Amino acid sequence: MARLRLGLTMSLDGYVAGPHQSTDNPLGEGGGGLHDWAFAVRSFRAPHGLRGGETGIDDDVLAESLENVGATVMGRNMFGGGPGPWSEDPPWRGWWGDDPPFHTPVFVLTHHPREPLEMEGGTIFHFVTDGIEAALERAADAAGGKDVTLGGGAEAARQYLAAGLIDDMEVHVVPVLLGSGERLFDLPAGWQDSYERTRLVASPAAAHFRYRRIG
Repeated sequence: MARLRLGLTMSLDGYVAGPHQSTDNPLGEGGGGLHDWAFAVRSFRAPHGLRGGETGIDDDVLAESLENVGATVMGRNMFGGGPGPWSEDPPWRGWWGDDPPFHTPVFVLTHHPREPLEMEGGTIFHFVTDGIEAALERAADAAGGKDVTLGGGAEAARQYLAAGLIDDMEVHVVPVLLGSGERLFDLPAGWQDSYERTRLVASPAAAHFRYRRIG
């Protein structure tokens, strides 16, 4: 059975994006620095057509997160294109160019219908308007027995956490202070009782915490 896996990078003061997010600055002010640990490693660079990259703990963690993935769910903000109905001229096709790094079906949570968007490399974006459970069900069917990853952003992650639907969670905490922005764990008290920590490994660039759902 497909498991829903969440992986997000968080600042030391608890933010997964900086303030003033926009189409031109999707991670907000200072938010790009959250992901320096990932941008530097081989397992990130290779799927994006880049050579080289560091190896070691951070690379091992990222490589492991890419294994056994059959589909992805993401929120509208992560796919981008701004709020409201989809623009048709020009049509928004995501942040990742013609060959996005997913190479599997991706299910985008949105209030506005849109026809599936087929990209190079096997990525097909499907736009789901009937809620988080419907998106997860469709992703699990498409995954063909593999796991489903939840790509973010924070609002989508909070909805799935509040519903108790995330089976495995990995939070990469980096030594960056943003001061304000988008929090991951802005949830009603008690949600954390359903999770136990199963691993902690760290490098100078990031501490990687893994949790699994027990309740």
